[in-house]
Amino acid sequence: MKIQKTQDIPCLPPRGKAGRRNDNQHLLPADTKIAMIQLLIPIALEQVRHLLSEEVQQLAGSRYARDNNRHIKRWGQQRGSVYLGDQKVHLMVPRVREVAHNCEIPLATYQQFDQPRSTEEQLFVRILRGLSCRHDRRAAQLVPQAFGLSKSSISRRFVRASEKKLKALLHRRLDSHEFVALVLDGKTLRHAQMVIALGLTKSGEKMILGFLECASENQRVVSEFLAHLIARGLNYRQGLLVVIDGSKGLRKAITDVFGDYAAIQRCQWHKRENVVAYLPKSQQPRWRQKLQAAYEQPRYARAKEELLGLRAELKQINQSAVASLDEGLEETLTLHRLGLFKELGVSLKTTNMLESINAQVERMTRKISRWRNSDQRQRWTASALLEIEPSLRRIKGFRHLPQLQEALQRELKIVITAAA
Repeated sequence: MKIQKTQDIPCLPPRGKAGRRNDNQHLLPADTKIAMIQLLIPIALEQVRHLLSEEVQQLAGSRYARDNNRHIKRWGQQRGSVYLGDQKVHLMVPRVREVAHNCEIPLATYQQFDQPRSTEEQLFVRILRGLSCRHDRRAAQLVPQAFGLSKSSISRRFVRASEKKLKALLHRRLDSHEFVALVLDGKTLRHAQMVIALGLTKSGEKMILGFLECASENQRVVSEFLAHLIARGLNYRQGLLVVIDGSKGLRKAITDVFGDYAAIQRCQWHKRENVVAYLPKSQQPRWRQKLQAAYEQPRYARAKEELLGLRAELKQINQSAVASLDEGLEETLTLHRLGLFKELGVSLKTTNMLESINAQVERMTRKISRWRNSDQRQRWTASALLEIEPSLRRIKGFRHLPQLQEALQRELKIVITAAA
């Protein structure tokens, strides 16, 4: 097996002029020394034996020393195991006992190696990034006599780790964040629909707020989901821009729950594709360009004027395309109306930022050939979302988000009163 060097593996000290290594290991704290050794597989096993032998010698003296004044004596050895990386490895563990009380003294080094170092978290990340449980031994670090890494043990450990991720995502508080925008979109996992909520803070950071498993994006279940976000601390009374793809169920739920405190930005990409879908394929590229050019006008009046001009043209070609353009047209121009399309349109005119996250979730879950139940779907979805979240970047134009909040408050006629 070809082993690639990674930044996670510490380099050995350089050799001196005499060809010997400058060995400063004894200057390291015990915890640091142990952490380094656990990464240096496969030579770590021999080093573990050496450390155990050193501790026994400190406690009981040299072998065959015949020192009758010592209160601690060697007491043979027994079969044991230690964790190296993700794996559990057999070795014979030396024992010592205190003569006066005739009791065994546990070795501190062995106790530290006997506990896995973030093993569940390491396996959790490796499985998410493509380690198949069926091929775990091939992907594992190869150490002779390794055990404890069977398919079933990996599965159990991943289930435990992903259950923690699911609980963390669905129950974490939102009070400490000031959100300016919310993006809602659905992700399909076989026959189930996951509606994911992505929050955008006033400083431009993206945060996964949660997700809902449902059969479809209907108003009732989405309303309950949004109410749950509010119960967890989502403050929407400063004004929210909610970006959606045009689902009627989502729109109705937003209106029911947030009322007059939210403005809806319909995804311009979905609107454009819905309109051109009514046209012959030969005409679709030209009309796609026309609609895109109209939406790219930075001023509200100019953008709407061009769209109405295209509407008149479409009326001579396809009445169904006209009806599709009319439906929710004003909501596709919300950013234009707020006067911030030029500054924030790249990020907020579509649901693309959430579509990108959905694509990453798809890559992390594509190896699953069989979705057994809802628990499995939710654990994998939560785990993937929390794994993705730290890599999310601030949106382009984030410095204009305070202006967006002010514009929303003017548009929605929200009066902010100072706290008493």
